[in-house]
Order: sequence, then C-alpha cells, then structure tokens
Amino acid sequence: MTVFELHRGTSPIILAFPHTGTFVPPEIEARLSEEGRVLRDTDWHIHRLYDGLLPGASIVRATFHRYCIDANRDPAGASLYPGQNTTGLVPITNFDGVSIWREGEEPTEADIAERLARFHAPYHAALRAEIARVREEHGVAVVYDCHSIRARVPFLFDGQLPDLNIGTDGGKTCDPAIERAVLEACVDATGYSHVLNGRFRGGWTTRVYGEPARGVNAVQMELAQISHLATETPPFALDEVRAARLRPVLQAVLTRLEAVALSLALKDRSA
Repeated sequence: MTVFELHRGTSPIILAFPHTGTFVPPEIEARLSEEGRVLRDTDWHIHRLYDGLLPGASIVRATFHRYCIDANRDPAGASLYPGQNTTGLVPITNFDGVSIWREGEEPTEADIAERLARFHAPYHAALRAEIARVREEHGVAVVYDCHSIRARVPFLFDGQLPDLNIGTDGGKTCDPAIERAVLEACVDATGYSHVLNGRFRGGWTTRVYGEPARGVNAVQMELAQISHLATETPPFALDEVRAARLRPVLQAVLTRLEAVALSLALKDRSA
C-alpha cells in the first residue's frame, strides 16, 4: 500500500492531510493495545469533508495512521508545545493519556528510525515536491493543513474547543493577507465559534513549510469534531447534516484563500 495519495492541481492552494489515514500494517497493529486499535485520535472523515470544495487544489494525504508515526511532528522528536501535554513523533498514549501499546511492545528507537524512513519521509518528500511545483507555477504556494480533534480533551486543554481553530504560529507562517482572509471567513461563519492561534497554533508541517518571504505560506485549520461528526466516540460516523452545513464555510475559507494567493502572486510579478 502506498503511504500517501497525491493529486496535482492547478491552484496555488495545497490541501495537506497528515492524520486522516487509518492504515496500520499488521506487524504494528499486533503490538497495539485494545485501546490503540480503536484509532481514537484519527482526524475522522476530514478528506471527505473537504472533497470538491476547491476543485483546482492540490492534495497530499497520508494513508498511514498517526500511531505508526505522526506526520505532523518533528522527525527529531522535539515537542510542538513544550511544557504542555501533547503526543510525540510515535505516540505512546492517546489524547486521553491512555497507553496505546501492549505492555512490553512500545516502539523502540529502531522502530522509530524504520518508520521515519517508511512513512514520514516519503509523505514529506511528496509534500515538499508539490510545494516546489506549485510555487514555480504560480510564484506563491499556500499549504492549508487540514485537521480535526474532539471538542473536549481534558488531557490536552481545558473546556470546549472552538469550532474553527486557525494556526499560523503567531503570524510567522504566512503573509498577513493570508491570515486575514482565513480569519475573516471564519468571522463571517454564522453559528460557528473560532480562534486564531489558540491552543493549536500550527503543527510541525505549518511551522516548517511556512516561509512567506519565499512565497510559501502555511495555515493550519483544526476543526472541533462536534462540528461534523454524529458522535466523537466510536464509530465516529460523519453526520451528513452537520457536514452539509459546515462545507460551505470551509469552501468560503478556501475560496478567499485562493483569491488572496493569486493576488499576492500578481503583485510579486508586477513588482
């Protein structure tokens, strides 16, 4: 099985999906605990939610599960949020702090090295290549990193998460006009709460690829799963009514994002 899916589009927008994959090789699955096999921390159905919203967008999607190795973590193992609870490059627990591995079957350093080469590196090689291609074609590229998480996860944060969580690492990962376009679309989304650079201010993907001075912008969108799932517990089914209500909001975000990206490209060409 290929570890990523790639669709080359015609837009400056690249949709990245590091956490929607559910593939776990049998030899890894055998080492997971009963809780681990639930795959509770999947970004359930996000690629379906965004499907067709911006037909010209490129798509890079990891097919492997984050319990194999997390495609949105630093390959060196550095924490995204020092001093706060989070999960690592190869998670030992789920988002509730519960072990996901059978006793004595936790990943070793050799396992991590093998999974970096097998899963993490190919996914990011594909994403880097697509960023380079899109930037060469348009003069600008925007990585829109697509995520979701349960609305309430006490191990990670207090209270209930807003519906729409925009991450730009304090504005470092994108042009101000890009950040403003996403924020304005969220402000206009009646019935949905939002926050800019709250608990989730952008993961490793956003931070490592977002270099606006080079024409590469990155934004993370973390959706509270209550906005589109029937239940945030198994079987994690998509609520078609909620999804149908949310999709136009996400389409407005992407449409504004594309318009601003094309405007920035035109501005650079005329400079």
